[in-house]
Amino acid sequence: MKNRISLLDQIIKEQRVGIVFQPIISLKNGDVLGYEALSRTPSEYDFENIEDVFSLAKEHDRLWELEQLARMKTLQSARSFLVPPFNKKLFMNVSSHVMKYEKFHTEMTEFFLREFRISPRNIIFEVTEQSMIDDMQGFQSTISQYKSDNFSLAIDDAGVEYAGLNAITDFNPNYIKIDMKLIRNIQEHSLQGAIVKGMVEFSKVANVSLIAEGVETYEELETITRMGVQYAQGYYIQKPHHKIQPLEAKLIQDILDIRTMMIQEERNRAQTIPVEQLSFPTQTISSDALTIDAYEIMNRDVDCYGLTIIEDGKPIGIVTKKSMSLTLSGRYGFTLYQNKPISKIMDQDFLMVDYRMPISVVADLAMDRPQDKLYDFVVVTKGDQYHGSVTIKRMLQKVTELEVSSAKQQNPLTGLPGNIAIEHRLNHMLKKKQDFSAVYLDIDNFKPYNDVYGFETGDLIIKLLAKLIEDLVPSDQFVGHIGGDDFIVLYDHHIHPQQFEHLIETFENEVLKFYSPEDRQQGYITAQTRNGDVEHFPLISVTAVAVDNSEFEYKTSRAISKDLADLKNKAKLEKLRIF
Repeated sequence: MKNRISLLDQIIKEQRVGIVFQPIISLKNGDVLGYEALSRTPSEYDFENIEDVFSLAKEHDRLWELEQLARMKTLQSARSFLVPPFNKKLFMNVSSHVMKYEKFHTEMTEFFLREFRISPRNIIFEVTEQSMIDDMQGFQSTISQYKSDNFSLAIDDAGVEYAGLNAITDFNPNYIKIDMKLIRNIQEHSLQGAIVKGMVEFSKVANVSLIAEGVETYEELETITRMGVQYAQGYYIQKPHHKIQPLEAKLIQDILDIRTMMIQEERNRAQTIPVEQLSFPTQTISSDALTIDAYEIMNRDVDCYGLTIIEDGKPIGIVTKKSMSLTLSGRYGFTLYQNKPISKIMDQDFLMVDYRMPISVVADLAMDRPQDKLYDFVVVTKGDQYHGSVTIKRMLQKVTELEVSSAKQQNPLTGLPGNIAIEHRLNHMLKKKQDFSAVYLDIDNFKPYNDVYGFETGDLIIKLLAKLIEDLVPSDQFVGHIGGDDFIVLYDHHIHPQQFEHLIETFENEVLKFYSPEDRQQGYITAQTRNGDVEHFPLISVTAVAVDNSEFEYKTSRAISKDLADLKNKAKLEKLRIF
């Protein structure tokens, strides 16, 4: 033991603590949130791991000196990347025992941060839930003091110690780091998955961000991303290194691919989600009940939109609040019907669906009804028995919810990725710093064609070009629809626009069938300009231009877009001169 203490003293005296950094990334887009600073000692020392060194230091009253050394080394190493414009977060492991010392607070706020010119907003103290059990009340006061100085708190190793929930509720951390024991092979263990899902739901309510630790496989990455965990770190993302390293392009692509799959699956869910998930039991009434009874039920419940009439558990009709009001209104309506069975005024021609029917199908059926019944509620059955009902409003809201994220990513006419996805892909290419080519395709003389032949025919021409592009471009490359008649193709290698000559020739031959025989024969169409002048316009053609990074290193997607636009305008001017 004495030899180990001597080694510990030597480590502190000779400052033999090294610092490595491991990135913590967003599972939404792969951006780096920050880096966890991890202490290391030389391999020649007789310690199993760094935790063993800190345990020994705590046991023999050297913890302050060792942690002070680790903090100094961390901030020295991090200084180069924490200053703007990099400005990432720095996660520092700190013992709760040390944090309670006033000299630690003074050191961090008045000496270390001033010395290294690092903002407290960029510092996140990581404290394990186990180390906080001793004095919850005292530590809560300590945390409040640090938060007032704009430091943030992360609870480390959450989910495996009994004090975890207390730590989370008492200290209201900014981040919760999910212990790697819960992440390891999470895709194969339903209990681990259930715990993490619960933590995800909690994080939404508490406005806390989750960080999954120890992600080592693609399967783990995909599983936690689908569960809604916001951030992750681990060997699959990047191993700790003494220098800040760029993330591998494959990792970023993995995350983007997972998000793309999630968006597509969300879009398709409306095709498979059963209407049972939206339906709920509502008021029913027997077929021999009096109309006045149904009327009073509706009056007592302001949220009641109608009643389902039941006979032996089977729906045989409905009465809506609107139809009830119309029936009982007028000079004699109430007198005539109040004491008659509800079956006399019920609507027997109502929409009834099985509980397993997808909500998208139910919505289509509902929208096909006559105008006067368009917004009547839908009755849901299980077997032939009443199961519940669903309103059109609730159903359409759900369909819209499922499709809205996909709609934002796709052009509605062609189904190709739209501007958000294009911008994302361009930025991704720039981050990879590898070869790329960007090809811009634009239909010439499209506006005058639309003016003469109409938008419906114009849409068919846009779809024709989209199909030809998709047929030409390999599936592992990117095709986007900027909008209108503009398209972009992004390659992960260098190409030449001549590759598109056959596509252009095919398109310009195919597009002739969208003209009248007279226009095809004369080779132009006649249309009015914006000034009202009548001019001749050439038949539709396609302009394709391209840029790559073979001779010029692009820094921003804006620069790529500008060069493509300039090339396109120049090419179009050349065509006008020829015409």
